[in-house]
Amino acid sequence: MINNEMTGGEALVRMLLAHEAGPMFGMGGFQLLPFYDAARRLGLNHNLINDERCAVFAADAYAKVSNRVGLVDATLGPGATNLVTGLVEALNAGSPMVAIIGDAHRDHAGKNMTQETDQVSILRPACKELLKIETIHRIPEIIRRAFAIATSGRPGPVVVNVPEDIAHGTYNFEPEEFEVDGAHAKMPALRCRPDAEMAAKAAALIATAKRPMILCGGGIHISGAQEEVTRLAEACNIPVAHTLTGKGAIACSNTLSAGLFGRYDRIANDLIAESDCLLVVGCKLGEIATKRYTIPEANGPVIHLDIVAEEMGRTYQPALKLWGDAKSGLNDLYDLLKDSADEQRQMREDYVAEIPQKMEAWREDVSERLNSEESPVHMARLITELNKLLPEDGYLIADGGFAAHWGGLLFDTKKAGRAFVPDRGFASIGYGLPGAMGVQLAEPEAIVVGITGDGGFNMVLGELETARRMKLGVTIIVVNNAASGYVKALQHLMYGEGAYQSSELSETNYASVANAMGCHGVRVESPDQLETALLSAFSEKDRPSVVDVVVTRDPARMLPAVDNRTVQVKKGDRVA
Repeated sequence: MINNEMTGGEALVRMLLAHEAGPMFGMGGFQLLPFYDAARRLGLNHNLINDERCAVFAADAYAKVSNRVGLVDATLGPGATNLVTGLVEALNAGSPMVAIIGDAHRDHAGKNMTQETDQVSILRPACKELLKIETIHRIPEIIRRAFAIATSGRPGPVVVNVPEDIAHGTYNFEPEEFEVDGAHAKMPALRCRPDAEMAAKAAALIATAKRPMILCGGGIHISGAQEEVTRLAEACNIPVAHTLTGKGAIACSNTLSAGLFGRYDRIANDLIAESDCLLVVGCKLGEIATKRYTIPEANGPVIHLDIVAEEMGRTYQPALKLWGDAKSGLNDLYDLLKDSADEQRQMREDYVAEIPQKMEAWREDVSERLNSEESPVHMARLITELNKLLPEDGYLIADGGFAAHWGGLLFDTKKAGRAFVPDRGFASIGYGLPGAMGVQLAEPEAIVVGITGDGGFNMVLGELETARRMKLGVTIIVVNNAASGYVKALQHLMYGEGAYQSSELSETNYASVANAMGCHGVRVESPDQLETALLSAFSEKDRPSVVDVVVTRDPARMLPAVDNRTVQVKKGDRVA
């Protein structure tokens, strides 16, 4: 036996490096000090964050774009519990992540140790699995297990609980104990195919449908199935609509793209209502995608392809369930349909010709908003400028709330891929800045834009210091309406003008705040200033920029359309 004694903290670092770990975010404490010391000595890319929730947001966005495992750590007690919101985002969104948390020394646990709480019970429902390291020699085994769980099936976050005595203790490890399966460094590590008989039945339904549609959710990006969606759609002349997270399943510029469906849409909801066969792929059909469970109507069979069997039938009962990986399942459907593809294309020529015609009619109908010259700046004009200026390989990260809905409705991806990154797993506000940081680390050469409301930005403003310290040239657009905009708009819709409670913020110049923090800040008060402001921000490569865009204070004009939840329902009414 060779002398290879090291601390538990060092063993953790070596296992992360064996998995080709990317950037890690965290805030240290005594329990994990040996881990931090080993990170320094061994060259782990570890970065101090100012708030642990932002650490998980950054790791989540990094994972979404890179398909690699996001990494985060926290000390015991408040550090660990601060991870909850971000972990639920990753859990619901299917983002692979490993979170290492320190815990109390087991010799003293339960004796009112400083910051001690039952963090295992608090975090367990917020993650895919929580693993406890009880003996130091099992560290390699447990970390291998964490990466395997994080990247298999529907990916998700795995929490590894490390007591102080494990991190500070020592053990003589054999070098071969740090060997890993490289497949589990990325998602999806494993793929499975739907049942062949069920796939054949699904293909038969699609082949004979006159007005089929493909409805894509975020699972398309998790599986990396964008090319397969495009190939099947183009081969068989099938229009494609997407959820907020499914944007980019097919390029928005593709003539088969019907855009967003659900609570807000361009033309997709009507097309779904007229469809005689729906293929739902990688989509949970939740509240927003179904406009609170009113879409789709049962006008034809629904085929649901998903990696998580229990998601199929949760909110809508499909005619056929295809349990498997989206990429593999779409490949199988293509193979089954390709021989009749020419016939299908010819049969649907008139149908698919409607899509660009209806999309153009929609653009003409909203052109006044898209090209608005009004001041304060109209949200539609802001997104129009982003569509014009953001390059094909750029990214838009959308905070929760109305930033995601405006972006999801109006932002156009120029190619298939995950260029639009909203945090729809938990839809928390505060994601825009740390999410943009994570994406910038995943794509260092890309122009990365985060769009957030002023309420969300207030929550995480301290991470400007982190971004500046890390020399990240992200652009953060603050939609400044001096309000918790979505809440104020809902209050207006529900209770009328002037009936606002705890939804207004102080007028703040966020450009001045950014400049005071050593970042680049510019304020936009009229639409003619947008292009210059955005281009100046895009040119900053080694420090963050804040573009403070003053938008309407009128709550009647804050949302893309009426939120259907606010419709006052009487007995016998139907909300649509």
